[in-house]
Amino acid sequence: MSKEPTGSTQLWNEDLAPTTAAQRSWRWYHFAALWVGMVMCIPAYTLSASLIEGGMSGWQAVLTVFLANAIVLLPMLAIGHAGTKYGIPYAVLARSSFGTTGARLPALMRAIVACGWYGIQTWFGGQMIYTLLGVMMGGEIGGAKIAGLGINGAQLACFLAFWGIQFWYIVHGMDAIRKLETYTAPLKILICFVLLGWVYNKAGGFGDLLSAPSQFVEGGKKAGQFWSAFWPSLTAMVGFWATLALNIPDFTRFARSQRDQVLGQSVGLPVPMGLLAMMAVIVTSATVVLYGKAIWDPVDLSSRMTGVAVLVALLILLIDTVSVNLAANLVGPAYDFSSLAPRLISYKTGGYITASIAILMMPWKILESTQGYIFTWLIGYSALLGPIAGILIIDYYMVRKTELDVAQLYREDGGYSYGNGWNTAALVAFVVGVVPNIPGFLNAAFPSSFPGVADGFKTIYTYAWFVGIAISALVYGVLMKGKALPAMRAAAQP
Repeated sequence: MSKEPTGSTQLWNEDLAPTTAAQRSWRWYHFAALWVGMVMCIPAYTLSASLIEGGMSGWQAVLTVFLANAIVLLPMLAIGHAGTKYGIPYAVLARSSFGTTGARLPALMRAIVACGWYGIQTWFGGQMIYTLLGVMMGGEIGGAKIAGLGINGAQLACFLAFWGIQFWYIVHGMDAIRKLETYTAPLKILICFVLLGWVYNKAGGFGDLLSAPSQFVEGGKKAGQFWSAFWPSLTAMVGFWATLALNIPDFTRFARSQRDQVLGQSVGLPVPMGLLAMMAVIVTSATVVLYGKAIWDPVDLSSRMTGVAVLVALLILLIDTVSVNLAANLVGPAYDFSSLAPRLISYKTGGYITASIAILMMPWKILESTQGYIFTWLIGYSALLGPIAGILIIDYYMVRKTELDVAQLYREDGGYSYGNGWNTAALVAFVVGVVPNIPGFLNAAFPSSFPGVADGFKTIYTYAWFVGIAISALVYGVLMKGKALPAMRAAAQP
Protein backbone atom coordinates (compact mmCIF):
# COMPACT_ATOMS: atom_id res chain seq x y z
CA MET A 1 0.00 0.00 0.00
CA SER A 2 1.39 3.37 -0.96
CA LYS A 3 1.79 6.36 1.29
CA GLU A 4 -0.96 8.14 -0.64
CA PRO A 5 -4.44 8.01 0.88
CA THR A 6 -6.64 5.45 -0.88
CA GLY A 7 -9.55 5.78 1.52
CA SER A 8 -11.02 8.38 3.86
CA THR A 9 -8.76 11.10 5.16
CA GLN A 10 -10.72 10.70 8.40
CA LEU A 11 -8.99 7.30 8.79
CA TRP A 12 -5.62 7.88 7.16
CA ASN A 13 -2.46 9.89 7.66
CA GLU A 14 1.18 9.19 6.89
CA ASP A 15 1.92 7.93 10.39
CA LEU A 16 -0.98 5.45 10.40
CA ALA A 17 -0.32 4.23 6.85
CA PRO A 18 1.40 0.84 6.40
CA THR A 19 5.17 1.04 6.69
CA THR A 20 7.20 0.93 3.49
CA ALA A 21 10.06 -1.47 2.80
CA ALA A 22 12.52 1.34 3.58
CA GLN A 23 10.99 1.82 7.03
CA ARG A 24 11.35 -1.86 7.93
CA SER A 25 14.82 -1.61 9.43
CA TRP A 26 14.38 -3.31 12.82
CA ARG A 27 16.34 -6.55 13.27
CA TRP A 28 15.94 -9.06 16.10
CA TYR A 29 18.58 -7.33 18.22
CA HIS A 30 16.69 -4.04 18.00
CA PHE A 31 13.65 -5.75 19.54
CA ALA A 32 15.80 -7.50 22.15
CA ALA A 33 17.41 -4.15 23.03
CA LEU A 34 13.97 -2.52 23.15
CA TRP A 35 12.80 -5.04 25.75
CA VAL A 36 16.00 -4.99 27.76
CA GLY A 37 15.64 -1.20 27.82
CA MET A 38 12.02 -1.38 29.00
CA VAL A 39 12.54 -4.21 31.49
CA MET A 40 15.36 -2.41 33.31
CA CYS A 41 13.14 0.13 35.06
CA ILE A 42 12.35 1.15 38.62
CA PRO A 43 8.79 -0.29 38.80
CA ALA A 44 10.04 -3.63 37.38
CA TYR A 45 12.92 -3.64 39.86
CA THR A 46 10.59 -3.15 42.80
CA LEU A 47 8.02 -5.78 41.70
CA SER A 48 9.86 -8.45 43.68
CA ALA A 49 9.44 -6.37 46.83
CA SER A 50 5.65 -6.56 46.62
CA LEU A 51 5.80 -10.34 46.20
CA ILE A 52 8.21 -10.88 49.09
CA GLU A 53 6.20 -8.56 51.32
CA GLY A 54 3.21 -10.76 50.40
CA GLY A 55 5.00 -13.77 51.85
CA MET A 56 6.97 -15.30 48.98
CA SER A 57 10.59 -16.35 49.21
CA GLY A 58 13.14 -14.71 46.93
CA TRP A 59 13.10 -17.65 44.52
CA GLN A 60 9.29 -17.82 44.45
CA ALA A 61 9.15 -14.10 43.62
CA VAL A 62 11.72 -14.44 40.82
CA LEU A 63 9.96 -17.45 39.28
CA THR A 64 6.56 -15.74 39.49
CA VAL A 65 7.90 -12.70 37.62
CA PHE A 66 9.52 -14.94 34.98
CA LEU A 67 6.38 -17.05 34.48
CA ALA A 68 4.13 -13.99 34.14
CA ASN A 69 6.34 -12.54 31.45
CA ALA A 70 6.52 -15.85 29.60
CA ILE A 71 2.70 -15.88 29.60
CA VAL A 72 2.26 -12.29 28.41
CA LEU A 73 4.85 -12.92 25.68
CA LEU A 74 2.36 -15.22 23.89
CA PRO A 75 -0.28 -12.56 23.06
CA MET A 76 2.53 -10.13 22.24
CA LEU A 77 3.90 -12.45 19.57
CA ALA A 78 0.40 -13.27 18.32
CA ILE A 79 -0.74 -9.65 17.98
CA GLY A 80 2.69 -8.50 16.82
CA HIS A 81 2.41 -10.80 13.77
CA ALA A 82 -0.13 -8.48 12.14
CA GLY A 83 2.13 -5.47 12.59
CA THR A 84 4.98 -7.19 10.77
CA LYS A 85 2.84 -8.75 8.06
CA TYR A 86 0.90 -5.62 7.11
CA GLY A 87 2.94 -2.76 8.58
CA ILE A 88 -0.03 -1.34 10.49
CA PRO A 89 -0.18 0.02 14.07
CA TYR A 90 -2.45 -1.31 16.81
CA ALA A 91 -5.04 1.45 16.33
CA VAL A 92 -5.53 0.40 12.68
CA LEU A 93 -5.45 -3.35 13.40
CA ALA A 94 -8.30 -2.89 15.90
CA ARG A 95 -10.51 -1.68 13.03
CA SER A 96 -10.79 -5.21 11.63
CA SER A 97 -12.56 -6.39 14.80
CA PHE A 98 -14.14 -3.29 16.39
CA GLY A 99 -14.95 -1.44 13.16
CA THR A 100 -13.45 1.64 11.59
CA THR A 101 -15.14 3.90 14.15
CA GLY A 102 -15.39 1.44 17.03
CA ALA A 103 -11.62 0.94 17.04
CA ARG A 104 -11.31 4.32 18.71
CA LEU A 105 -12.70 2.77 21.91
CA PRO A 106 -9.85 0.26 22.52
CA ALA A 107 -7.36 2.85 21.25
CA LEU A 108 -8.58 5.42 23.79
CA MET A 109 -8.55 2.88 26.63
CA ARG A 110 -4.96 1.97 25.86
CA ALA A 111 -4.00 5.66 25.55
CA ILE A 112 -5.50 6.73 28.90
CA VAL A 113 -3.65 3.99 30.80
CA ALA A 114 -0.40 4.94 29.05
CA CYS A 115 -0.84 8.63 29.89
CA GLY A 116 -1.09 7.71 33.56
CA TRP A 117 2.10 5.63 33.37
CA TYR A 118 3.89 8.33 31.33
CA GLY A 119 3.17 10.92 33.99
CA ILE A 120 4.20 8.61 36.85
CA GLN A 121 7.50 7.67 35.18
CA THR A 122 8.16 11.36 34.43
CA TRP A 123 7.61 12.11 38.12
CA PHE A 124 10.06 9.34 39.05
CA GLY A 125 12.63 10.88 36.68
CA GLY A 126 12.10 14.32 38.17
CA GLN A 127 12.52 12.91 41.68
CA MET A 128 15.88 11.44 40.65
CA ILE A 129 17.09 14.87 39.55
CA TYR A 130 15.74 16.30 42.80
CA THR A 131 17.54 13.63 44.84
CA LEU A 132 20.79 14.14 42.91
CA LEU A 133 20.70 17.91 43.51
CA GLY A 134 19.95 17.37 47.19
CA VAL A 135 22.91 15.00 47.60
CA MET A 136 25.23 17.38 45.73
CA MET A 137 24.10 20.35 47.83
CA GLY A 138 24.23 18.41 51.07
CA GLY A 139 20.62 18.69 52.16
CA GLU A 140 16.94 19.12 51.37
CA ILE A 141 16.14 21.68 48.68
CA GLY A 142 13.03 23.45 47.49
CA GLY A 143 11.44 24.94 50.60
CA ALA A 144 7.71 24.99 51.35
CA LYS A 145 5.09 23.22 49.25
CA ILE A 146 3.17 25.20 46.65
CA ALA A 147 -0.49 25.64 47.56
CA GLY A 148 -2.76 23.45 45.45
CA LEU A 149 0.09 21.39 44.02
CA GLY A 150 1.39 19.69 47.14
CA ILE A 151 5.05 19.78 46.03
CA ASN A 152 7.74 22.43 46.41
CA GLY A 153 9.19 24.60 43.68
CA ALA A 154 12.34 22.51 43.21
CA GLN A 155 10.33 19.32 42.79
CA LEU A 156 8.15 21.00 40.18
CA ALA A 157 11.20 22.36 38.33
CA CYS A 158 12.88 18.92 38.32
CA PHE A 159 9.66 17.30 37.06
CA LEU A 160 9.41 19.82 34.21
CA ALA A 161 13.13 19.43 33.41
CA PHE A 162 12.77 15.67 33.00
CA TRP A 163 9.58 16.24 30.99
CA GLY A 164 11.60 18.50 28.68
CA ILE A 165 14.33 15.88 28.16
CA GLN A 166 11.73 13.39 26.95
CA PHE A 167 10.05 16.02 24.79
CA TRP A 168 13.19 16.19 22.63
CA TYR A 169 12.66 12.55 21.62
CA ILE A 170 9.01 13.18 20.82
CA VAL A 171 10.06 15.90 18.39
CA HIS A 172 12.69 13.69 16.73
CA GLY A 173 10.41 10.69 16.25
CA MET A 174 10.55 6.89 16.38
CA ASP A 175 14.04 6.47 14.96
CA ALA A 176 15.53 8.53 17.80
CA ILE A 177 13.76 6.26 20.30
CA ARG A 178 15.08 3.12 18.53
CA LYS A 179 18.65 4.44 18.71
CA LEU A 180 18.28 5.33 22.38
CA GLU A 181 17.04 1.82 23.23
CA THR A 182 19.73 0.09 21.16
CA TYR A 183 22.66 2.10 22.54
CA THR A 184 21.61 2.09 26.21
CA ALA A 185 20.62 -1.60 26.55
CA PRO A 186 24.23 -2.92 26.82
CA LEU A 187 25.03 -0.14 29.30
CA LYS A 188 22.15 -1.21 31.53
CA ILE A 189 23.31 -4.82 31.56
CA LEU A 190 26.84 -3.68 32.47
CA ILE A 191 25.53 -1.48 35.28
CA CYS A 192 23.62 -4.44 36.74
CA PHE A 193 26.86 -6.41 37.10
CA VAL A 194 28.66 -3.37 38.51
CA LEU A 195 25.90 -2.93 41.10
CA LEU A 196 26.12 -6.60 42.09
CA GLY A 197 29.90 -6.28 42.48
CA TRP A 198 29.53 -3.12 44.54
CA VAL A 199 27.08 -4.60 47.06
CA TYR A 200 29.06 -7.86 47.29
CA ASN A 201 32.26 -6.04 48.18
CA LYS A 202 30.54 -3.52 50.41
CA ALA A 203 28.48 -6.06 52.37
CA GLY A 204 31.00 -8.90 52.28
CA GLY A 205 28.42 -11.12 50.56
CA PHE A 206 24.83 -11.04 49.35
CA GLY A 207 23.01 -11.58 52.65
CA ASP A 208 20.30 -14.12 53.45
CA LEU A 209 17.24 -12.74 51.66
CA LEU A 210 17.50 -15.04 48.64
CA SER A 211 17.82 -18.14 50.81
CA ALA A 212 15.16 -17.14 53.36
CA PRO A 213 12.06 -19.43 53.32
CA SER A 214 8.65 -18.15 52.33
CA GLN A 215 5.91 -17.46 54.85
CA PHE A 216 3.77 -20.17 53.22
CA VAL A 217 5.80 -23.13 54.50
CA GLU A 218 4.53 -25.23 57.38
CA GLY A 219 4.94 -23.22 60.55
CA GLY A 220 5.15 -19.92 58.68
CA LYS A 221 2.89 -16.89 59.18
CA LYS A 222 0.84 -17.78 56.08
CA ALA A 223 1.16 -21.57 56.04
CA GLY A 224 -0.96 -23.21 53.33
CA GLN A 225 -1.95 -19.91 51.67
CA PHE A 226 0.52 -19.94 48.76
CA TRP A 227 -1.95 -20.38 45.91
CA SER A 228 -4.32 -17.72 47.22
CA ALA A 229 -1.38 -15.29 47.05
CA PHE A 230 0.21 -16.66 43.88
CA TRP A 231 -2.68 -16.21 41.45
CA PRO A 232 -3.44 -12.53 42.10
CA SER A 233 0.31 -11.87 42.08
CA LEU A 234 0.69 -13.63 38.72
CA THR A 235 -2.27 -11.70 37.31
CA ALA A 236 -0.77 -8.41 38.49
CA MET A 237 2.62 -9.30 36.97
CA VAL A 238 0.88 -10.10 33.65
CA GLY A 239 -0.97 -6.79 33.95
CA PHE A 240 2.35 -4.97 34.20
CA TRP A 241 2.96 -5.47 30.45
CA ALA A 242 -0.69 -5.93 29.39
CA THR A 243 -0.65 -2.53 27.67
CA LEU A 244 2.33 -3.48 25.49
CA ALA A 245 0.65 -6.79 24.61
CA LEU A 246 -1.96 -4.72 22.78
CA ASN A 247 0.06 -2.04 21.04
CA ILE A 248 3.10 -4.17 20.14
CA PRO A 249 2.21 -3.78 16.41
CA ASP A 250 3.32 -0.15 16.84
CA PHE A 251 6.87 -1.59 16.99
CA THR A 252 6.65 -4.82 14.98
CA ARG A 253 5.43 -2.88 11.94
CA PHE A 254 9.06 -1.78 11.55
CA ALA A 255 10.45 -5.35 11.65
CA ARG A 256 12.29 -6.76 8.64
CA SER A 257 10.69 -10.18 9.11
CA GLN A 258 8.51 -12.25 11.44
CA ARG A 259 11.64 -14.04 12.65
CA ASP A 260 13.13 -10.74 13.79
CA GLN A 261 10.14 -9.76 15.91
CA VAL A 262 9.59 -13.26 17.36
CA LEU A 263 13.24 -13.94 18.19
CA GLY A 264 13.90 -10.43 19.48
CA GLN A 265 10.92 -10.38 21.82
CA SER A 266 11.49 -13.94 23.04
CA VAL A 267 15.10 -13.11 23.91
CA GLY A 268 14.39 -9.66 25.30
CA LEU A 269 11.40 -10.08 27.65
CA PRO A 270 11.02 -13.14 29.96
CA VAL A 271 14.65 -13.92 30.80
CA PRO A 272 15.83 -10.30 31.43
CA MET A 273 12.71 -9.66 33.52
CA GLY A 274 13.44 -12.74 35.66
CA LEU A 275 17.10 -11.81 35.97
CA LEU A 276 16.22 -8.26 37.02
CA ALA A 277 13.94 -9.63 39.72
CA MET A 278 16.78 -11.87 40.93
CA MET A 279 19.20 -8.96 40.98
CA ALA A 280 16.69 -6.86 42.93
CA VAL A 281 16.38 -9.59 45.56
CA ILE A 282 20.18 -10.04 45.80
CA VAL A 283 20.96 -6.33 46.03
CA THR A 284 18.18 -5.73 48.54
CA SER A 285 19.43 -8.68 50.59
CA ALA A 286 22.81 -6.96 50.83
CA THR A 287 21.19 -3.67 51.89
CA VAL A 288 19.91 -5.41 55.03
CA VAL A 289 23.54 -6.04 55.96
CA LEU A 290 24.68 -2.56 54.93
CA TYR A 291 21.90 -0.38 56.31
CA GLY A 292 20.00 -2.62 58.71
CA LYS A 293 16.84 -2.72 56.59
CA ALA A 294 15.71 -3.82 53.13
CA ILE A 295 15.89 -0.98 50.60
CA TRP A 296 13.89 -1.85 47.48
CA ASP A 297 13.86 1.65 45.97
CA PRO A 298 16.96 2.07 43.73
CA VAL A 299 16.72 5.87 43.99
CA ASP A 300 16.86 5.62 47.79
CA LEU A 301 19.78 3.19 47.51
CA SER A 302 21.64 5.50 45.10
CA SER A 303 21.24 8.46 47.46
CA ARG A 304 23.00 6.47 50.20
CA MET A 305 26.10 5.95 48.08
CA THR A 306 29.05 8.28 48.44
CA GLY A 307 31.29 10.25 46.12
CA VAL A 308 31.03 9.94 42.37
CA ALA A 309 28.99 6.71 42.74
CA VAL A 310 25.90 8.80 43.56
CA LEU A 311 26.23 10.82 40.37
CA VAL A 312 26.87 7.77 38.17
CA ALA A 313 24.04 5.74 39.69
CA LEU A 314 21.42 8.45 39.36
CA LEU A 315 22.50 9.38 35.81
CA ILE A 316 22.08 5.73 34.80
CA LEU A 317 18.63 5.68 36.41
CA LEU A 318 17.72 8.85 34.52
CA ILE A 319 18.74 7.36 31.16
CA ASP A 320 16.89 4.19 32.06
CA THR A 321 13.66 6.00 32.92
CA VAL A 322 13.76 8.05 29.70
CA SER A 323 14.19 4.97 27.51
CA VAL A 324 11.48 3.01 29.31
CA ASN A 325 8.94 5.80 29.37
CA LEU A 326 9.30 6.72 25.71
CA ALA A 327 9.02 3.13 24.45
CA ALA A 328 6.37 1.80 26.83
CA ASN A 329 4.20 4.87 27.44
CA LEU A 330 4.69 7.33 24.56
CA VAL A 331 4.70 5.44 21.26
CA GLY A 332 1.37 3.65 21.86
CA PRO A 333 -0.79 6.61 22.91
CA ALA A 334 0.79 8.81 20.22
CA TYR A 335 -0.58 6.45 17.55
CA ASP A 336 -3.83 5.98 19.48
CA PHE A 337 -4.57 9.70 19.69
CA SER A 338 -3.64 10.04 16.03
CA SER A 339 -6.24 7.39 15.14
CA LEU A 340 -9.00 9.42 16.83
CA ALA A 341 -8.68 12.20 14.21
CA PRO A 342 -6.00 11.28 11.63
CA ARG A 343 -6.56 14.38 9.52
CA LEU A 344 -5.82 16.66 12.48
CA ILE A 345 -3.51 14.60 14.72
CA SER A 346 -0.17 13.19 13.52
CA TYR A 347 2.05 10.81 15.50
CA LYS A 348 4.06 13.76 16.84
CA THR A 349 0.93 15.67 17.75
CA GLY A 350 -0.32 12.56 19.56
CA GLY A 351 2.96 12.55 21.48
CA TYR A 352 2.48 16.21 22.39
CA ILE A 353 -1.02 15.38 23.68
CA THR A 354 0.32 12.50 25.77
CA ALA A 355 3.06 14.66 27.29
CA SER A 356 0.58 17.47 28.03
CA ILE A 357 -1.89 15.15 29.75
CA ALA A 358 1.00 13.81 31.84
CA ILE A 359 1.47 17.29 33.34
CA LEU A 360 -2.24 17.96 33.83
CA MET A 361 -2.74 14.65 35.67
CA MET A 362 -0.28 15.77 38.40
CA PRO A 363 1.12 12.22 38.79
CA TRP A 364 2.41 12.84 42.32
CA LYS A 365 -1.21 13.10 43.41
CA ILE A 366 -2.08 9.86 41.59
CA LEU A 367 0.67 8.11 43.52
CA GLU A 368 -0.58 9.55 46.80
CA SER A 369 -4.04 8.09 46.26
CA THR A 370 -3.23 4.80 44.53
CA GLN A 371 0.20 3.71 45.71
CA GLY A 372 -1.35 1.46 48.35
CA TYR A 373 -3.52 -0.08 45.62
CA ILE A 374 -0.83 -0.65 43.02
CA PHE A 375 -1.95 -4.26 42.66
CA THR A 376 -5.56 -3.13 42.40
CA TRP A 377 -4.52 -0.78 39.61
CA LEU A 378 -2.44 -3.36 37.76
CA ILE A 379 -5.10 -6.06 38.00
CA GLY A 380 -7.86 -3.52 37.37
CA TYR A 381 -6.70 -2.32 34.00
CA SER A 382 -5.63 -5.82 33.01
CA ALA A 383 -9.33 -6.67 33.39
CA LEU A 384 -10.03 -4.05 30.69
CA LEU A 385 -7.13 -4.83 28.36
CA GLY A 386 -7.36 -8.64 28.53
CA PRO A 387 -10.74 -8.73 26.71
CA ILE A 388 -9.41 -6.45 23.96
CA ALA A 389 -6.45 -8.79 23.42
CA GLY A 390 -8.80 -11.81 23.24
CA ILE A 391 -10.93 -10.12 20.58
CA LEU A 392 -7.93 -9.05 18.48
CA ILE A 393 -6.37 -12.52 18.55
CA ILE A 394 -9.58 -14.42 17.66
CA ASP A 395 -10.43 -11.94 14.91
CA TYR A 396 -6.98 -12.11 13.32
CA TYR A 397 -6.34 -15.85 13.59
CA MET A 398 -9.75 -17.58 13.71
CA VAL A 399 -12.03 -15.20 11.82
CA ARG A 400 -9.60 -13.67 9.29
CA LYS A 401 -7.05 -16.54 9.14
CA THR A 402 -4.37 -13.76 9.24
CA GLU A 403 -5.70 -12.32 5.95
CA LEU A 404 -6.64 -8.64 5.94
CA ASP A 405 -7.66 -6.30 3.14
CA VAL A 406 -5.47 -3.42 4.24
CA ALA A 407 -7.01 -0.84 1.91
CA GLN A 408 -10.45 -1.48 3.45
CA LEU A 409 -9.09 -0.63 6.91
CA TYR A 410 -8.77 2.98 5.73
CA ARG A 411 -12.25 3.27 4.14
CA GLU A 412 -15.30 4.48 6.06
CA ASP A 413 -17.57 2.60 3.63
CA GLY A 414 -15.33 -0.46 3.38
CA GLY A 415 -15.55 -4.06 4.54
CA TYR A 416 -14.63 -3.22 8.13
CA SER A 417 -17.22 -0.49 8.63
CA TYR A 418 -19.88 -2.99 9.81
CA GLY A 419 -22.90 -0.96 11.07
CA ASN A 420 -22.02 2.74 11.02
CA GLY A 421 -18.40 1.90 11.76
CA TRP A 422 -19.12 -0.26 14.85
CA ASN A 423 -18.92 -4.06 15.12
CA THR A 424 -21.60 -5.02 17.64
CA ALA A 425 -20.03 -8.46 18.16
CA ALA A 426 -16.79 -6.90 19.45
CA LEU A 427 -18.64 -4.51 21.78
CA VAL A 428 -20.77 -7.33 23.23
CA ALA A 429 -17.73 -9.59 23.68
CA PHE A 430 -15.82 -6.77 25.39
CA VAL A 431 -18.63 -5.96 27.83
CA VAL A 432 -19.25 -9.64 28.65
CA GLY A 433 -15.52 -10.08 29.29
CA VAL A 434 -15.30 -7.08 31.64
CA VAL A 435 -18.54 -7.41 33.64
CA PRO A 436 -17.57 -10.48 35.76
CA ASN A 437 -14.54 -8.58 37.09
CA ILE A 438 -16.37 -5.39 38.12
CA PRO A 439 -17.65 -6.57 41.56
CA GLY A 440 -14.21 -7.88 42.53
CA PHE A 441 -12.56 -4.65 41.39
CA LEU A 442 -14.95 -2.48 43.41
CA ASN A 443 -14.34 -4.60 46.52
CA ALA A 444 -10.54 -4.48 46.05
CA ALA A 445 -10.37 -0.75 45.32
CA PHE A 446 -13.09 0.45 47.74
CA PRO A 447 -13.48 -2.26 50.41
CA SER A 448 -15.38 -0.05 52.84
CA SER A 449 -17.94 0.96 50.20
CA PHE A 450 -18.41 -2.53 48.72
CA PRO A 451 -17.88 -4.98 51.59
CA GLY A 452 -20.59 -7.47 50.66
CA VAL A 453 -19.20 -8.76 47.35
CA ALA A 454 -19.57 -12.54 47.08
CA ASP A 455 -16.45 -14.68 47.40
CA GLY A 456 -17.05 -16.05 43.91
CA PHE A 457 -16.60 -12.60 42.36
CA LYS A 458 -13.49 -12.02 44.46
CA THR A 459 -12.04 -15.26 43.13
CA ILE A 460 -12.88 -14.33 39.54
CA TYR A 461 -11.13 -10.98 39.98
CA THR A 462 -8.04 -12.84 41.16
CA TYR A 463 -7.74 -14.14 37.57
CA ALA A 464 -8.96 -10.89 35.94
CA TRP A 465 -6.74 -10.83 32.84
CA PHE A 466 -7.15 -14.55 32.20
CA VAL A 467 -10.93 -14.42 32.72
CA GLY A 468 -11.33 -11.38 30.47
CA ILE A 469 -9.24 -12.66 27.58
CA ALA A 470 -10.90 -16.12 27.68
CA ILE A 471 -14.53 -14.94 27.89
CA SER A 472 -14.21 -12.22 25.25
CA ALA A 473 -12.35 -14.54 22.87
CA LEU A 474 -15.06 -17.20 23.21
CA VAL A 475 -18.00 -14.81 22.87
CA TYR A 476 -16.47 -12.97 19.91
CA GLY A 477 -15.65 -16.23 18.14
CA VAL A 478 -19.24 -17.44 18.52
CA LEU A 479 -20.80 -14.15 17.41
CA MET A 480 -18.51 -13.84 14.38
CA LYS A 481 -18.82 -17.46 13.23
CA GLY A 482 -19.37 -17.48 9.47
CA LYS A 483 -19.24 -13.69 9.19
CA ALA A 484 -15.69 -13.24 7.91
CA LEU A 485 -15.35 -11.07 4.82
CA PRO A 486 -13.13 -12.05 1.89
CA ALA A 487 -9.75 -10.41 2.28
CA MET A 488 -7.01 -9.64 -0.20
CA ARG A 489 -3.28 -9.81 0.43
CA ALA A 490 -2.88 -6.10 -0.21
CA ALA A 491 0.28 -4.71 1.33
CA ALA A 492 1.13 -8.05 2.93
CA GLN A 493 4.79 -8.58 3.73
CA PRO A 494 6.57 -11.91 4.16
